Amino acid sequence: MAKRTTRSRRPGTVRALLARHSGPDAAFGRRLVLAVTATAAVAVPFALALVLVESRWPPLYRLDRTTAERLHRTALEHPAWVRVLDFFTGVVWDPVTMRLLVAALVVWLLTRRAWRLATWAGVTATSGALIGFLVKNVVERARPHLPEPVAHAPGFSFPSGHAMTAMTSCAVLLLVLLPLVPRAWRALPWALAAAAVLGVGYTRVALGVHWVSDVVGGWLLGIAVVTATTLAFEAWRADTGRPRTTVSEGLEPEISSAGDPEAPSRPTAPSAL
Repeated sequence: MAKRTTRSRRPGTVRALLARHSGPDAAFGRRLVLAVTATAAVAVPFALALVLVESRWPPLYRLDRTTAERLHRTALEHPAWVRVLDFFTGVVWDPVTMRLLVAALVVWLLTRRAWRLATWAGVTATSGALIGFLVKNVVERARPHLPEPVAHAPGFSFPSGHAMTAMTSCAVLLLVLLPLVPRAWRALPWALAAAAVLGVGYTRVALGVHWVSDVVGGWLLGIAVVTATTLAFEAWRADTGRPRTTVSEGLEPEISSAGDPEAPSRPTAPSAL
């Protein structure tokens, strides 16, 4: 009798194990592993850049020096061009300007009752600023020292705060506002964001306040921060039964519709077929 009882319980035990490995806990575990893996993958390039900078890798060192010296000669020969660069880097693409744009976006999202999207935008911008500041003070890389400098900037050099802020801010603005832009016009915000990110990087090197590797490091670290927070937001969407989105659709396409953008997703009725 004992043997029969043991055998009769085995199918139930197997079903329980299968249910345990396919339930909400397993789904959360899979999303957690995916988020950690994706975040680590995008953080690897920044970590590599940091190692190369700290070790003063000769090819990177030569690239930094030759680019800085060449652009510095151009700046000395064209004072009017320096004023243009200074206006864009100090006003149009200044970190304060970028953060004010994100702050305005957060306020608008709050008026739309998009609480979680507003939180995501605020957390992404704030964490990016804090992480960039911490990394700067840990690395303590000196800024370029060039003869007859055309611009000055306080603090340490790696990573570029301007480049990182431009990357995180433009990513936040794009991922939130893309659903409001007609598909035929979506190439325009992408072009504006690319111009801002690349333009910031160029101005910082051309003005002699950053190395090329500082700018690239800022971009890479900004991408890593946005990826981590975006994966957390996607996990919330999955928990509420919402479909996955793509970068071209924006982070929450429902923001373009009337009503509460965070209302629970209604399950679709089963087909009669």
